[in-house]
Amino acid sequence: MDFAFDARTEELRERLLAFMEEYVYPAEAVAAGQRARLASPWDTPAVFGELKAEARRRGLWNLFFVDPHGSGDGGGPAHPTYGAGLTNLQYAPLAEITGRSPHLAPMATNCAAPDTGNMELLAQFGDEEQRKRWLEPLLAGEIRSAFAMTEPEVASSDASNIETRIERVGDEYVVTGRKWFISGAMNPDCRILIVMGKTDPDGADPRRRQSMILVPRDTPGVEVRRAMTVYGYEDHDHGGHAEVVFDGARVPAANLIGEEGAGFAIAQARLGPGRIHHCMRLIGMAERAIELMCRRAVDRTAFGKPLAAQGVVQNWIADARVTVEQLRLLVLKTAWLMDTVGNRGAHTEIQAIKIATPRAVVRILDDAVQLHGAGGVSQDFPLAELWAAARTLRLADGPDEVHQRSLAHRELKRHR
Repeated sequence: MDFAFDARTEELRERLLAFMEEYVYPAEAVAAGQRARLASPWDTPAVFGELKAEARRRGLWNLFFVDPHGSGDGGGPAHPTYGAGLTNLQYAPLAEITGRSPHLAPMATNCAAPDTGNMELLAQFGDEEQRKRWLEPLLAGEIRSAFAMTEPEVASSDASNIETRIERVGDEYVVTGRKWFISGAMNPDCRILIVMGKTDPDGADPRRRQSMILVPRDTPGVEVRRAMTVYGYEDHDHGGHAEVVFDGARVPAANLIGEEGAGFAIAQARLGPGRIHHCMRLIGMAERAIELMCRRAVDRTAFGKPLAAQGVVQNWIADARVTVEQLRLLVLKTAWLMDTVGNRGAHTEIQAIKIATPRAVVRILDDAVQLHGAGGVSQDFPLAELWAAARTLRLADGPDEVHQRSLAHRELKRHR
């Protein structure tokens, strides 16, 4: 990538690229081998601990995190636990690099979803006790977390549909409902779930009916029922995607995040940065796909000449390079707007990258799979798993159509 960043970002990029080459890529096969020998596939392979220790030693830890209560170049402190305090624009190229190995690098640097969004949420909206009890161990990489919003019985892309009930009873809240695709909840290190549900189901304003509450995973009445597959993958490295049932789970009233009725606004604040992180990692996936395509095209011969000499292969590679450069500039513009005018001011661009990036990266990965033939759909190359992850992101954080609808309304409003 030839885009020029400030000296601090460039130095972190070089440090992260070296970490990827020396530790992360070699650990991919090691992690797979270790996981096959674990008593439970949800346990964490030992190599993850080694990667985390090395990332911390190199100062590549919590790169996404900006402490809203601190100060620094990016709004937060440069602290060994709290991270570098980078702006969105500074973090964007680093997230792209970790996207080249999305099952290892984000976890190794403590920059993995859903923990990143949960940490930002707790930092911005949690009270002092909530930050001390849950945010600090998350920042230290001692525990994992999950975000429980999606439900199987309703169209959860419309948050007003959510049926999980959060009912005040004395000094407690009682949580009742069923969630699914709750990423990270299968990991035994997942200790806390941020649950979105209705505290005022009959409220006049549909966007003030929801609240968010902290529910420890070991709370009586919380059942992690099963792992949901994603195109057949269980995503063990991410901690899976669980179906979770809350059957009258009781937690202290102090576990409410913010105030009753603030859940919708908190969710929107959480999803903005999360979407840009996803998009930058997707670009990293696309870059790795292009590298694999080029190596395959040069090394493989069919019908008397290298695949690299085939016109259709040249077209795939050229189109992929043009697409990636376009996407990167759009995502970087979005990051810059988020830093300068805030998430609300960057609303159109956040929606645009959410629409454009997964769709385009899926096509690049599909071409890469095609070029690799049978190997492309196998476990011998990362392409099939990358494709599944990219295709899933056309649904995660809201399906494409929801963002298209909202973006179109904003465009049309200017002409009415």
